[in-house]
This record gives sequence, C-alpha cells and structure tokens, in this order.
Amino acid sequence: MKVTSYIGNKIARFPNGYVFSYNDFVQETSKTEAIIKALNRMANAGKIEKLSKGRYYKPEATVFGNLQPAQYQIVKDLLEEDGKIIGYLTGFSIYNQLGLTTQVSNIIQIGRNDVRPMFKRERYTISFLRQKNIITKSNIPLLQILDAIRYIKKIPDASAKESIKRLLCIVKDLSDTDKKNMVNLALKYPPATKSLLGAMLEEVGDFALIEPLRKTLNPITSYKLYGVDKVLSTTAKWNIK
Repeated sequence: MKVTSYIGNKIARFPNGYVFSYNDFVQETSKTEAIIKALNRMANAGKIEKLSKGRYYKPEATVFGNLQPAQYQIVKDLLEEDGKIIGYLTGFSIYNQLGLTTQVSNIIQIGRNDVRPMFKRERYTISFLRQKNIITKSNIPLLQILDAIRYIKKIPDASAKESIKRLLCIVKDLSDTDKKNMVNLALKYPPATKSLLGAMLEEVGDFALIEPLRKTLNPITSYKLYGVDKVLSTTAKWNIK
C-alpha cells in the first residue's frame, strides 16, 4: 500500500479531535520523509488541521467551523512519555471542570515534577506548575484539588468564599482513603495550603486526619484569606485570617 493511502486509511479510523504526529505511523513504515510530506499535503488540502510543528489533528466540523481538540489532546505529549505519566492538567485547565468557575481559559496549566518556560501552541498558552509529589494516575484528582486550594486566590471570576464552599463539598465527598492520601500529598505543599486543608477537614469532622498537617505548621505564622471565616468555623485554629 502506498504511504499516502496507508496514512489516509489510518487517519480515517482516528476519532475527531485526536492529535497525532508522524510518529503514529512510523511503526508500519520507515519512510519518515514521505510520511511528513503526505501529512503536510493533507493539511494544505484541508483534510486535517495542523496544530503545531509536526502535530496534526482530525477536525470535527460544525456549522460554526472546525472545533479545536480537547485540551488533553493538545498537550498529551507533555503529559505522557513512553507510556509513563509525567504530568497532568491543573489550574486554569480544571477549575471549570471542578465547578469552581464558569470561565474557560485559553491558558493550559500542567503540573509536572520538572517544569519548562511557558510557550504558545495554536491559540493556547501552555504554562507549568511544579509538583513535588510523584505523579500517578490515581493521585492526579487529589493533586488537582490541592492545586486549587493552593491557588484559590487566582481562580477567575470567583471569590475565595465561593471557592471554599465548592471545595468543601468536593473534599467532604471524598472517600476516607482519598482524604488520607490527600493529607500525605499535602505535606509537600506550602504551609498556607496545609493550613486551609486542615481547616476544611476539621470543618467536615475528619479530626483524625489533621494532626500530620498541624505538626508541620509554625504556630505563630498566619495566612490571609478574606471571607473564608464566613464559610469555615475553624479558621482561627489554623491561623487563617
């Protein structure tokens, strides 16, 4: 089968919005240069869209034009490497998903152990947050919650008071195992994050979990978060003002 026909048949099986590169085809054919030329011809003909250098996607057509891929697809090469998870969507990328804001940002934030300077990819700005914990598939949802607690003042179109109400519901609904794991993960976060998490856990009655957090905090350090005392009755115990 000719390279062009092979590529066309394989792309036809991709779901709409799937992002790919020439690496998706080299296992079946070693003609790398021919693959790249064929992909560029298809992009120029409008059969596929070019996302960035060497990266393409199969567009989903609507009456309003072609849809952009999901954020995960746009940056999946920054989240996985050789089948191993190395990063996760966080910050502005998941606030809407968590119900913390109605806004959808054109900034994609990624949590990783190693970070790099921000850069542009299509209409998105890609930025990075350093994560000190080992990143696994199972702990990503907990890291996303902890990141939201850490950057609560930066959640767009929402006050700290409103955000705490929503985060309190999220934390309350976690299983006992997840809450315990989240406390362990929080130990590598800044003191203000540990203090706020401790206040939230105490508010929902998880007294057995808060001691590891309290032990790491300086008893004379205070943390400013306006309006939170209207939602949490435990702020004074955690020096949140």
